[in-house]
Amino acid sequence: MSDDELIQQAKQGDRSAIQSLYTRYADRVYSVVRRLAGDDMLAEDWAQEAWVRAIRALPDFRGESQFGTWLHRIAVNSALYGVRGRERRSTRELPLPDTVAAAGRGDQTLLRVRLERALEQLPVGMRRVLVLHDIEGYTHAEIGMLLGVAPGTCKSQLFKARARMRELLDSAPQPLEERHTCNT
Repeated sequence: MSDDELIQQAKQGDRSAIQSLYTRYADRVYSVVRRLAGDDMLAEDWAQEAWVRAIRALPDFRGESQFGTWLHRIAVNSALYGVRGRERRSTRELPLPDTVAAAGRGDQTLLRVRLERALEQLPVGMRRVLVLHDIEGYTHAEIGMLLGVAPGTCKSQLFKARARMRELLDSAPQPLEERHTCNT
């Protein structure tokens, strides 16, 4: 069934159509939210919030863009809203000691793990701009509108984020097998 057919049925309250849309797009929503959240548990919460918002807004979906594009924008906005709320709370709370990160999916490559770890170490502002520009493909003007800053600020943050990522990746310890192959 096409997205348009599912959307029309979902607008009428058809739960199976909503479930089909969810099944079709859940991985994409989680993926973008995860990159902005920098944490699996937060990403799950924020992705769920994105779906709640999308389902509530579905009757207003006019089809002027593709459903996936519309949903992607909702997911990004939900994640950014979550980041802002987290930042506000963190200024009022004492930090907890660091805990061991949960193990990722088994199919991740070593490079992907290293990139994600480096991305998580970036300051929130840098990470947001880097993810939105380099991974999600937003322009500096679009990012500026989303974050409420000037496009020049986005460019500056992106430059700093890329430089910091290079530093983090250069200084990241290499696993034994990678060191061995590099020295031969």
